[in-house]
Amino acid sequence: MSVPSQPRWLPWLSYLLLWPAFALTTAAFGSVALLASLFDPSGRVQHRIARAWGNTVLRITASPVRLVGAENLPAVGPAVYAANHLSYMDTPVILSKLPFQFRILARHELFRIPFIGWYLRRSGQIAVDSTSLRANLASLSRGAETVRRGLSLVLFPEGGRSPDGRLQPFLSGLAIIAIRAQAPIVPLAIVGTHELMPMHTYHLHPRPLYLVVGAPIPTTGYTTRQAEQLVARVADAIAAMSAQYGCPCLDQPDPAPAELSQ
Repeated sequence: MSVPSQPRWLPWLSYLLLWPAFALTTAAFGSVALLASLFDPSGRVQHRIARAWGNTVLRITASPVRLVGAENLPAVGPAVYAANHLSYMDTPVILSKLPFQFRILARHELFRIPFIGWYLRRSGQIAVDSTSLRANLASLSRGAETVRRGLSLVLFPEGGRSPDGRLQPFLSGLAIIAIRAQAPIVPLAIVGTHELMPMHTYHLHPRPLYLVVGAPIPTTGYTTRQAEQLVARVADAIAAMSAQYGCPCLDQPDPAPAELSQ
């Protein structure tokens, strides 16, 4: 997936203005979240602060987000939300648009980054450690336990950002967590963040973005031996939604809700 050409001065705008603003915003909100963690061990206040951070970051990048398919968000009970992973900007998109408390399953390397890692650790996010089978299974167990306690979980089943904007193979941990917790899986398609900030680049291409919510996929009747089958259903749903919204244009009408639930 190619990135449209941009004015030559745009990278300099990113380096001189947008990135410093992004860094200062992250440091400021991270500091407030750390302070809040001293009084709120549940992580709920930190989540609200993180949502404000996500909204602020997207305003800085001049990239408005449209939430499509909000009627597919489960009204009752927790769920496991699975999203494609295109850019560092995916997390602000999700935080800004999902209107409820949730926790994130994130690579353990992120927990070492100043402010970001401190927030992740103190707000109850879950580290995925794939350095050994035992550590990976422990991560999946913590994820399932979080959902069983009543908190929704958001994860990126590709395991990392896509280098070209195309969907990468999904890991089966997504399905194992949902099956163990007996919670539905809600597919999320993020559209536009790869073009906003492609992998291995450090300047921004402001543009409209989409967060598309698909129909929940129940896990009732599945066993962990069928994890690959369930993962394939989720990947197909995200691929279909991503293709449907391949050109995020805010002046175009949304498709009928029925199209999203098929």
